[in-house]
Formats: sequence, structure tokens, C-alpha cells
Amino acid sequence: MKKIFIVILIFIGSKGVGQNFTADITNAKSSYAAGKLEDAHFALQQAMQEIDMIIGKEVLKQLPQKMDAFNANIKDDNVTSTVGFIGTTIHRSYGNADDVDLSIISNSPMVATLNAFLNTPLLGGMMSKNGDNKIIKVQGYKGQLTRDTNSNGQTNYTIQLPIGSSLITFTAKNTTDTQVMTWANTLPLQQIAKLIQ
Repeated sequence: MKKIFIVILIFIGSKGVGQNFTADITNAKSSYAAGKLEDAHFALQQAMQEIDMIIGKEVLKQLPQKMDAFNANIKDDNVTSTVGFIGTTIHRSYGNADDVDLSIISNSPMVATLNAFLNTPLLGGMMSKNGDNKIIKVQGYKGQLTRDTNSNGQTNYTIQLPIGSSLITFTAKNTTDTQVMTWANTLPLQQIAKLIQ
């Protein structure tokens, strides 16, 4: 319900997109009234996809324009929405070689598995073999920090944070765990959580 309310407020400022949403809802109502349930279902899916796209664009507006010395690659920002198993994917990168990468996937199938590891001490202990994985907190959200050293000796870090049914994945190349945690703490997680839940 909160998601629909936010989208309605967003539609007030973006008439062109709102007209597609309105047309999809009108199609759904008329198809339902005519007993064409499959058509009604399809029109509702289209409307929900449009809502997800608008929310994704609003999330991108909340993200920082810089990550330390790395500028956001705004031209490469991407929001994709699919109906079905996985929801919307929101993506932004920073730096020349995608030094820092951020992806947010709503309705991620990985959330349940990651939450099991994060909230079960025995599983969490098994997950942290060789010290390459550890449980962390970023702005009060529990997540996983993974270290990966490639064949060139470059150390990369990935943070995965489940927020509701969404998964935020934050990756930084050739850095330290302290630095990636500092960068992750610049993300407006509270605002993102409000939009995607």
C-alpha cells in the first residue's frame, strides 16, 4: 500500500507516464468487467511494471553523485522491470572502470538464503571460512562482506544487504574493507528502503 501511495505522488509530477498507468488500469477494469480475466491480469502486470520503473528512477535520484573520488556514470544508469520471479533491477556504477558498482534487485530470490546465513549463528560461522566472508552492519542493516582476491593480487569487496525482499549488492574493486564500508555508509539506505518496500 505504501508503494502505491508513493507512486501516486510521483505520477502527479509526471503526466506522460501516468497516462500509461491510467490506460493500463482502465484496460484492466474493462477486461475484468467483460470477464476477460487473462487480459485484466496482463494489464495489471503492465501497470505494476510501470510503477516499478518509476520507483527505480526515484531510487537513482537518491544515490550519491560521487563515491569518494569516483564520479557516477549517470549515462549508464539502468532500471529494468520484469514481471515474474525477479522484480526490478536498479543499477549505477562509479569510476572509469566501474570501480564501484551498485545493484538493487527487488523480490530477489537470494534474500531468503542470505537472511538464513545472517540470522543463524551456525550457518554464519560456516560462511566465514578463511576470513573471506563476515557479517557486518551498515546503517543498522545486517549484511555480508565478501573479500575476493583475483589472480593479479587485486582485492575486491562485495557487500550484500537484504532490505525487506530486496537485495542491495555493492561491489568495489582494488580497495580495502575499511574503504568499502565507508563508501557503503554514504548510501541513503533509509530513503531507498522507503521507496522499494
